[in-house]
Amino acid sequence: EVFSSLELSTLTHLSLTKTPRENMAAAAATEATKGTKRFIEANPYSWPFDGDLRPENTALIVIDMQTDFCGKGGYVDKMGYDISLTRKPIEPIKKVMEEMRKRGYHVMHTREGHRPDLSDLPPNKRWRSCQIGTDGKGIGDKGPCGRILVRGEDGWDIIPELKPLSGETIIDKPGKGSFYATDLDLVLKTKGVRNLILCGITTDVCVHTTMREANDRGYECLMLSDGTGATDYGNHCAALKMITMQHGVFGTHAGSDEVIKGLSSK
Repeated sequence: EVFSSLELSTLTHLSLTKTPRENMAAAAATEATKGTKRFIEANPYSWPFDGDLRPENTALIVIDMQTDFCGKGGYVDKMGYDISLTRKPIEPIKKVMEEMRKRGYHVMHTREGHRPDLSDLPPNKRWRSCQIGTDGKGIGDKGPCGRILVRGEDGWDIIPELKPLSGETIIDKPGKGSFYATDLDLVLKTKGVRNLILCGITTDVCVHTTMREANDRGYECLMLSDGTGATDYGNHCAALKMITMQHGVFGTHAGSDEVIKGLSSK
């Protein structure tokens, strides 16, 4: 009778290895935190909108911090872009990731890439990549870090600085958005996650696309403004401005210091 009165999201966090008394205490502690409002000072509103910010319902999603996008000899580097712009978010992401891990929040990662036989690579995406690649090389072709954006290759993997811990969810995606052709939505709902803190690269493409997808699905989103980067700084700034329109049409954005301060507030 005690357990039947608790929400399903609480029950999913009870440990089968604990005694009934320990599980009841853990459930009671979780229920108590639900009455505590906690906000992150963000733009254009304090996030989340209702102050329901808890480790159980909030996840950090680190998007596409892969060698092909921000490593020497990777896809973006070979296109001639200044990779310092896509490496700039690394330290802010590390700070927030460490804080959220310490406090028991969900931490997830995504990787963009394609099957070795390229059966999930649309012809127009392959063609475009060849137009902007070095010597006409595009996705699937041999590069200095293996075949470009192909699953299992060195360039496709997440950079060592932000390596996922054992047990952290990794979503492999074939497109720009993290929800398209993946099980991310199912994973989030199963874990009871409603709030998403989004970071990674690039601000204007994969991170923004994921934020829009999440917003349409009812997730409460915050983009880490100094934990994202773009190959063009103007695009980065424009992407952040878009979020703030119409009092947060896609959610909010905030810097790493504000996020850490909000997470640690009582």
